[in-house]
Amino acid sequence: MTISVRYAPSPTGRIHIGNLRPALINYLYAQKHGGLFWLRMDDTDTERSSPKHAAEIEHMLNWVGITWDRFARQSDRMAEYEAAAETLKASGRLYPAYETQDELALKRKSQLSRGLPPAYDRTALALSESDRRRLEDEGRRPHWRFRMEPGSIEWPDLVHGIMRFDASALGDPIVIREDGRPLFILSGVVDDVEFGITHILRGDDHIANTASQMQIFEALGAPIPVFAHTPLLVDADGGKLSKRLGALSLAEMREQGIEPMALASLLARLGTSDPVEPFTDMLSLVAGFDLSHFSHAAARFDIVELQRLSGKILHNTSFMEAQPRLTARGLASMDEAFWLAVRGNLTVFADIDQWWQVAEGPVTPVSDDPAILQAAAALLPEEPWDEATWNTWTTAVKAATGKKGRELFLPLRLALTGTEHGPEMRVLLPLIGREKVLARLRGDEA
Repeated sequence: MTISVRYAPSPTGRIHIGNLRPALINYLYAQKHGGLFWLRMDDTDTERSSPKHAAEIEHMLNWVGITWDRFARQSDRMAEYEAAAETLKASGRLYPAYETQDELALKRKSQLSRGLPPAYDRTALALSESDRRRLEDEGRRPHWRFRMEPGSIEWPDLVHGIMRFDASALGDPIVIREDGRPLFILSGVVDDVEFGITHILRGDDHIANTASQMQIFEALGAPIPVFAHTPLLVDADGGKLSKRLGALSLAEMREQGIEPMALASLLARLGTSDPVEPFTDMLSLVAGFDLSHFSHAAARFDIVELQRLSGKILHNTSFMEAQPRLTARGLASMDEAFWLAVRGNLTVFADIDQWWQVAEGPVTPVSDDPAILQAAAALLPEEPWDEATWNTWTTAVKAATGKKGRELFLPLRLALTGTEHGPEMRVLLPLIGREKVLARLRGDEA
């Protein structure tokens, strides 16, 4: 059997960190098992869905490194959903109901106040044909509900183990809206059947939907896929991540300089027994991916941890991997020695511009001790320079001035780089070169 999975986003807003996680899990699972990965746009909600958001989803998935083998849009498949609905109506599994949202809300409130589950009471099943005509003459249009069969619904979940639901506690879900458009609980099943989806991997918030959808699969005479429900993300304090999703869109993270493999590395390991590590390529991440390592508890997402991981990935990035990005920034002349010297000081890739400026100039020197700079200029060794030059030079300056430690090293660093922190000066000095060093010590670099 060829494993087939899918990621089915609704293009109703910007793709955010919570959306990316199920996409990544499905992609890694398909890659690990040599299966197919479907991207399916669940865009039947025409009021909220937009081509702009759909395009952004595709673009951001590619940015992270996620590609797909098959693609579909639900808006292209309305005929298939209508056919499935007719089949279910003919078998008596779909029935029309006419309550308004306000009426349904009152029913749920009443049931909860009596300690009952807020399941639909099936009032609509008692309506006669004349009752339905009267309601429609009043201007009401029915929504359609799937009639659940009584009994226990069970499945072996790949994360949670055996899951059990009482069908009577779930109620009959609405599967078609008043305007005739199908909801995902029906359209998703129709697509999963036709596309041969074998495994459905999604968040814990869909567990109850799974119980209902299993009966829809059966009512359509289709095999039931294998299910896995992974824990949802919460913020660092254990609160709802949804409150902060506006600040956690992938587009914004990209603008902030977050490395895409940092996102993949973190989200693949959050909520598992595996340590979070800075992977620099998807193949390495795939090799260690295992659904059985996921716990049942919610996974804590911390933006600070992501930023730290992003920096670590840059620190492990080879010159060959960095070269195309350097060229794109107009830094094609940068060599491997320079990259290796400064990569450990990068927080985001754009920081490379600062250190290239330090090497190439001009730099505005910072100094409150001109005497030490004057002495250092007089003692500056002739080239060629290597990593031992800094120690040789500063030893001579120390002997001549009596300065040592921070009193010696900080004025020199500030004069040569314009900043208090950065790569080791023993490595940076040869990259700057004698001519620029001497000009900065004298304060006359243009």
